[in-house]
Amino acid sequence: MDPLEAVAIGAAGIAAGAINAVVGSGTLITFPTLLAFGYPPVLANVSNNVGLVPGVLSGAYGYRRELKGQRARLIRFGAASLIGGLIGALLLLQLPAEAFQSVVPALILTACALVLLQPRLSRWAQQRQAREDGGAPLWVGVLATGVYGGYFGAAQGVLLMGLFGVFIRDTLQRLNAMKNVLASIVNGVAAVVFIAVSDVDWAVAGLIAAGSTVGGLLGSKVGRNLPPTVLRWVIVVVGTTASVIMIVR
Repeated sequence: MDPLEAVAIGAAGIAAGAINAVVGSGTLITFPTLLAFGYPPVLANVSNNVGLVPGVLSGAYGYRRELKGQRARLIRFGAASLIGGLIGALLLLQLPAEAFQSVVPALILTACALVLLQPRLSRWAQQRQAREDGGAPLWVGVLATGVYGGYFGAAQGVLLMGLFGVFIRDTLQRLNAMKNVLASIVNGVAAVVFIAVSDVDWAVAGLIAAGSTVGGLLGSKVGRNLPPTVLRWVIVVVGTTASVIMIVR
């Protein structure tokens, strides 16, 4: 790995950590960066997932004040995220690499669409009557999001925030704090599986880990002040570029 590549991957990690803390689409920054440097898709996804774990943890820590009083929710939905993340990681390792390479462009474009539609989804969610605990439908939704997150993970935070907005009546900051914890669980359990039974590029994972840790702390502190429209379009442009790269490879 040459110095320019190392700097680019580390910088992508910082951006991803900040974006994950605020929006939850950081993979759409780091994953395309690794593809651009020629890393195979599955190795890039595995190494990226392992590297982003410290970042999502730092983002969750940055929102620790908003987590007060949510222990019961975190236990209930944390179990769903744990199971879903484990299933998703195992699917990634069991399915052929060609299947991942075929489906990921569609997943990325779907994630980009969700990022663009997030304001409308939020407005729609605010018009609905929500419950305090979300009930069984939300638990199943969190489980399904965990499967997606363990398999790939781009925009799992957007999916979670959409679900929370529909089913739970609470402030966006408190819901975002819970989102960061659940994403940490999904990424964490998937990382354990990947480390145990798959190949990880530790140089890449280390650079992303260092960058995303800094980015997660920055995102939790100043990310709320970023213009949401600008952030969304940056994510969409990067994600669309990644899809094109994978399609033409």
